Amino acid sequence: MEKFDVIVVGAGLAGLAAAYTLAQEGLEVLVLEKGDYPGAKNVTGGRLYVNPVRDLFPELWAKAPLERPIVHEEVAVFARERSLTVSYTGDELRQEPYQSYSILRAKFDRWFAGQAEKKGAMLITKSRVDELIMENGRVIGVRTGGDELGADVIIAADGVLSLTAEQAGLRRPGDPHHYAVGFKEVIELERGVIEDRFNLTGDEGAARLFMGEVTRGKFGGGFLYTNRESLSLGIVVGIKDLYEAEPAVQAPQLLDDFKQRPEIARLIQGGQTVEYSAHVIPEGGLKSFARLYGDGILVAGDAAGFSMNIGVSVRGMEYALASGYYAAQAVLKARENSDFSAAGLKVYQDLLDASFVMKDFQSFQDAPQALENPRFFQYYPELAGNIMKDLYAVPAGPKDKLYPTIKKYLGFGNLWAMFGDLRKVMKI
Repeated sequence: MEKFDVIVVGAGLAGLAAAYTLAQEGLEVLVLEKGDYPGAKNVTGGRLYVNPVRDLFPELWAKAPLERPIVHEEVAVFARERSLTVSYTGDELRQEPYQSYSILRAKFDRWFAGQAEKKGAMLITKSRVDELIMENGRVIGVRTGGDELGADVIIAADGVLSLTAEQAGLRRPGDPHHYAVGFKEVIELERGVIEDRFNLTGDEGAARLFMGEVTRGKFGGGFLYTNRESLSLGIVVGIKDLYEAEPAVQAPQLLDDFKQRPEIARLIQGGQTVEYSAHVIPEGGLKSFARLYGDGILVAGDAAGFSMNIGVSVRGMEYALASGYYAAQAVLKARENSDFSAAGLKVYQDLLDASFVMKDFQSFQDAPQALENPRFFQYYPELAGNIMKDLYAVPAGPKDKLYPTIKKYLGFGNLWAMFGDLRKVMKI
């Protein structure tokens, strides 16, 4: 059996971060990717928060093929017949180093893979891991395409439905309650058109999140990110809400309906869809995590469940990069001690616990339960829309005062229910 120091399963951000870091230290690293190329199967909304991982990969960012720095933040609440948008920008968003960027994974992941290869990592695409090789309960290699390949450590970075981690006994088959499915289009538009429509100057970028009628009142929402010469537009909806919906909701139809809303149609007018993709997303947070280490194996990125939705932001890519980096550091430490058992690899958990990764998930561990409240996606969007409609209405006769206009929507029963919702949100 051919032997490597480390085999990384999956050439997403977590896998490539691990391979890059390990190869940089001179280890013999093999990355197995089932897609035609890195990024071919890697789907995301399209936004990378750089600040948390800037110091982990300081040499990458100056040349990385990022799209636009996000300097305009927007949240839009959609009711059935109207919408309300809140926009924010600030000097801190416009100053370098920028906090976050829009990103196209097909472009970025291929580039990142090239950087890992320059450090000495080996990459094999169109290669699916069929099975783990176990010996006395310890992972010692993988079977792929009829070949047996051995390693001191396997890093499972094969995505949200990681069969590698499942075969190692580190996770159970997923609970639909802990997952969502995202549908996304990349819509090509001329650079000048994007900048005019979103009031951008030069390379500036905008991000907009949507909630409410976007998902027909189901858990989830929409997103739009401006790239250099395209828009990333999509919808995410909870899998449990989808299959329990009555009448049934066809998820792809949600995206089609979203594009036909007047608020969206004018933004994408004249654009050409050049990419369509779908992706399962972990939404369970801290309480749904897989076990992160075992005898001869570590789990990183989406395979571990490292994705977070707190309403005003949706994050995942920086957690993938960081978990790949810390997985590599754990391997290096275990190598120093010649101990690749679970006890020797536990340092991975320790490193994550001390980092922003686990600290973030601890801070926002109640977010999934707070945000699954259907009132946030049904009642409040309609309430906000109706209040704004009446505030801006100019009737043929006299206009009501502003306070009574608002007060009629806020009876005692409504206020009591809102107080209960606020208590849940206060935990985030």
